[in-house]
Amino acid sequence: MEIKRIALIGCGAIGTVIAKSIDDGTVPAELVVVMDKVAGAAESLAAMLDPKPKIVNSIEELIESNAQVVVEAASQEAVRGYAESILASGKDLVVMSIGALLDKELRRRLTDAAQRTQTRMYIPSGAIGGIDAIGALGLVGIVGIVLTVRKNPKGLSVYLNDQGIDPRGITQPRVLYEGDVETAVKLFPANVNVAASLALASNSEVKVRVVADPSLERNVHEIEVISNPSNLRLRFENLPHPDNQKTSFLAALSVVRLLQRIAGEELQVGT
Repeated sequence: MEIKRIALIGCGAIGTVIAKSIDDGTVPAELVVVMDKVAGAAESLAAMLDPKPKIVNSIEELIESNAQVVVEAASQEAVRGYAESILASGKDLVVMSIGALLDKELRRRLTDAAQRTQTRMYIPSGAIGGIDAIGALGLVGIVGIVLTVRKNPKGLSVYLNDQGIDPRGITQPRVLYEGDVETAVKLFPANVNVAASLALASNSEVKVRVVADPSLERNVHEIEVISNPSNLRLRFENLPHPDNQKTSFLAALSVVRLLQRIAGEELQVGT
């Protein structure tokens, strides 16, 4: 079996989990290239790995590499700026910052690029489960989906600081946002990618509530799906990543599991 060659955009907390999973053999692949816009981030990550991947500073250098699969673990901005060029170059792409894909024009361009080059764009399940069931219900129509995201204010600090609110001043649960998914992913680009996952999988409107709750130590996602065949009520309580309070550790693990499948490792159940 050919070992897949992987490039990584984004060398923060999630990117580090992904890189280490390749380095220790959890993902049977080779990490050949890393890239990050933050000065020193790629160098710091590469120093932890053996063998060390090549560090590049531009998307052009990354595209010129021999990587077959590119993993985006950076931002919605990175998806908007790089995804089309990556697919057009003939490389497969894993998108973590799913909120960017709610832009219908961008999604159309990426689909066209993938079709022209016969490449694939993968979307991990992220910090929730049940996506297959929700997608199946979307085939016959969903009446409504409501996602409630509850996090400690520390995990919502970017939004709170932008609003001039000291996270330490929130002592009781506070609803920060209630509305449509498109606005939610713009206001909370690092917090509600699960909302975009739900919208894309279900092809339905998703209503989003974001609650800052200082009593929580875990990121909580509550999903209610109403449809004629089935009603679903799902709740996920995820530990935030220790190095990035904005995201759940499960989100990083979901990419590791996806890369195992891309690399050809079969799921084994039992002995």
